[in-house]
Amino acid sequence: MKIAIQATDLDHARIDGTRVYILNLLKYFGKLDTTSDFLIYHKGSFNPELTPPQFPNYKIIQKYFPLYWTQTRFAWELWKNKPDALWMPMQALPFIRRKNLKTVVTIHDLAFKIFPEHFPKKDLRRLNLFTDYAIKNSSKIIAVSESTKKDILKFYPQINAEKIKVIYHGFDANLYSKKYSVEEINKTLSKFKIQSANWRTKFILYVGAIQPRKNLPILIKAFENLKKEGFSDLKLVLAGEKAWLWQETQNLASQSPWKDDILMPGRLKFDDLSRLLAGASVFVLPTLYEGFGIPILEAFASQVPVISAQNSSLPEVGGEAALYFQNQKELEENIKKILTDENLKKDLIEKGNLQVQKFSWEKCAQETLKFIQE
Repeated sequence: MKIAIQATDLDHARIDGTRVYILNLLKYFGKLDTTSDFLIYHKGSFNPELTPPQFPNYKIIQKYFPLYWTQTRFAWELWKNKPDALWMPMQALPFIRRKNLKTVVTIHDLAFKIFPEHFPKKDLRRLNLFTDYAIKNSSKIIAVSESTKKDILKFYPQINAEKIKVIYHGFDANLYSKKYSVEEINKTLSKFKIQSANWRTKFILYVGAIQPRKNLPILIKAFENLKKEGFSDLKLVLAGEKAWLWQETQNLASQSPWKDDILMPGRLKFDDLSRLLAGASVFVLPTLYEGFGIPILEAFASQVPVISAQNSSLPEVGGEAALYFQNQKELEENIKKILTDENLKKDLIEKGNLQVQKFSWEKCAQETLKFIQE
């Protein structure tokens, strides 16, 4: 079987969950099926941290074109090379393609339909156009959670539910389950000014893009109230790249009375992120909506207690191993509990160890490949 894969997102400088998803599935496809040929298309140069591995049955095809690449050069290459199936790991599909081409599209989330005010208008038009077409015209759909499947059926009631398969994401167990020495963790903490020379500072960690949907103002305000209540040595680390409409978060952090204790280190290499997680006192994901929520699994694997917003797919991912909140007061109370109750912290870590075992990239790749080939 000849399977085409659109992988041009691996060329991007910014790393997000969807790009981590593509990379990790490509780490498995070539060894899970050694008889099929995989045609992996991209536009420019792979991000060094997102470069897929080489397998004998992988053909990496780099074809540049300046405008509407998916609808122009990529569409032409598909027509010319005649694959049996096309996997689109992002929410789009070439308008022009052979009638007999089987198409499978992964839908990560429909946040732009639920929170349109949190997206630039030009991005909103593009997301609606390409996602609408992909959902209505693909042969099959992968939803990354039951929550995402529910959203698809809500916004596209004409779609047959049997066309959709839920396949959960995984996490990098080799990276986030590493056991670091105190010296290794301390070196990374000091690098990001989280630790003084003589003692370890407690810190709250968020990992993800800096953009409105992540709801970071509620975390900043909760942090400020905790500082007022006497958690004087506490720091807040917002680890991630600026995505879009990030200015409100940046302004809140820079104007806070405790601005020196709110750290925004920007983009981190995977190794630095792993060590940062290993040193965190608590991981918080305050987002308004997620299609899945990979950072929860990374925190579980890193032996860090998790607090998550109670919405969308997050309870599916966190299960009984996380504390959940629906407002700022609940968030503050949950953080205080973890910072002051060692038994609770230990219990959450143990539950996280069990919960994270339900997910893996290998399992995700197996189920995805089978669905593409069926």
